[in-house]
Formats: sequence, structure tokens, C-alpha cells
Amino acid sequence: MLKIRLLFLTIFFFISCNDEQNQQTDATDLSAAYDFSKLPKKVAINAKANAILNNWEAYGIFEASVDAVYKAENREDLLLTIDNIIEKQKELEASDYPETFDQPQVRSRQKVFKTYLLKVKASLEDRTDVLPPAKEMILAYNAYRNQFNVAVNSALDINLILDDE
Repeated sequence: MLKIRLLFLTIFFFISCNDEQNQQTDATDLSAAYDFSKLPKKVAINAKANAILNNWEAYGIFEASVDAVYKAENREDLLLTIDNIIEKQKELEASDYPETFDQPQVRSRQKVFKTYLLKVKASLEDRTDVLPPAKEMILAYNAYRNQFNVAVNSALDINLILDDE
């Protein structure tokens, strides 16, 4: 009986030592492997849309928080940045949209961005590779920004199409 206890104790000791070594190497690899220079650049917004967006305070704060993603240096910085973006995104969602951008197409792009934002947060918390979901998040953000250009440049009146009279 003593031999069995000693055997289990020895096995437990080796397993626990191995886990500590893996955690230490993971912590150093995660901060060293963080490189967001490979993320797509932001899509430019045309002058008409930019004029409207400059008057929308909630969007300005939200955009500044998204810009911080490019400045993050490690996972901890990125996690704080993502948490900040989530808060600003909630405030943007609750704010009054300008009449030009108060469309389902714009709001749906914001929800898609929120989905990928939460995917990045989950990847950070799970300590998995964060670059692929971050690329998806930026692509969704670019689609959201591009939708502002589309909304301003669209000459099509939806009410004319939907009017059944």
C-alpha cells in the first residue's frame, strides 16, 4: 500500500512540475508573439460622411477607442483596449444615430463588429492566437465604416420602392 501511495505521489509531482514549466513558457511566448502590424488598415471615409460623423460625439469616442488596437503592445494592453471598445460600442449603440445613418444596414454592420469584438475578447481570455479574430474584427469595422460612405452616396430612396400605393 505504501508503494502505491509513493508511486501516485511521484506521478503527481512530475505532472505538476510539467504544468508550471508550460505556463512559464506560455507567458513569455504570448507577450513576444504579439504583432498587430499585420492588421488591415482602416477604410477611409469620404468628406460628406466625415462631416456628419464629426458632429456625432459617441462615434468619435468609439473610433478613438478602436484606434487604440493598433497601439497595444501585449495581450494585457489589448484586453484592456477590447474592454474599453466594448463599453464605447454599447454607448454608441444606445446613442442617437444621425438621420442619414439611422438605417438597418448601418446598425447591422455595428452588430457584426460587436460579434467579432467579443470573439477577440474570448480569444484573449482563452490565451489562443488572437491575430485571426483581430483581423476579422478590423474587417468588420471597415465594413461598418464603408457603410457610412454607401449611406451618404446612395441616391436611392427606399420609401419609393417599398410604397405599395
